Amino acid sequence: MTNAANTPLLSAPSLEKIESEAKKYPVDRRASAVMAALRIAQEEHGWLSTPVMDYVAEILGMRPIQVYEIATFYSMYDVRPVGRHKISVCTNISCMLCGSDEIVRYLQGKLGIKLGETTADGRITLKEVECLAACGGAPACMVGDTYQENLTPEKIDVILAGLK
Repeated sequence: MTNAANTPLLSAPSLEKIESEAKKYPVDRRASAVMAALRIAQEEHGWLSTPVMDYVAEILGMRPIQVYEIATFYSMYDVRPVGRHKISVCTNISCMLCGSDEIVRYLQGKLGIKLGETTADGRITLKEVECLAACGGAPACMVGDTYQENLTPEKIDVILAGLK
């Protein structure tokens, strides 16, 4: 599948990675590689557009709706463009009880955006996630793929200063 400019929606290296993941399953279970395939596609594009998700569905022999359901259910996938840096703040019970609401308010004030938004310069997206499985270090967030735990406003300032 290609886009309007007739270029492939995924690069050859990404397609090879997806095929490698799909080969881990019986031929009639290629769809089991969907989460890995979405991760690979998102790494290449930064987010998952509908045409890219449709392409993943085609590669794995799935209906597009099946791929959309997975991409919209799991918070690790982005179905809208995101900033260069993504801050995913856990607001589940352990983090909430340890002050994630304060962390969210602080981040929103510092960045001038709300949850689900991206700064005007496209640098940072602030996202709410259900659980990061970091309850022992609550409140927690992920900055890109890096866990940040025991958050305080002071720690947030240090994290934001490092995102150049």
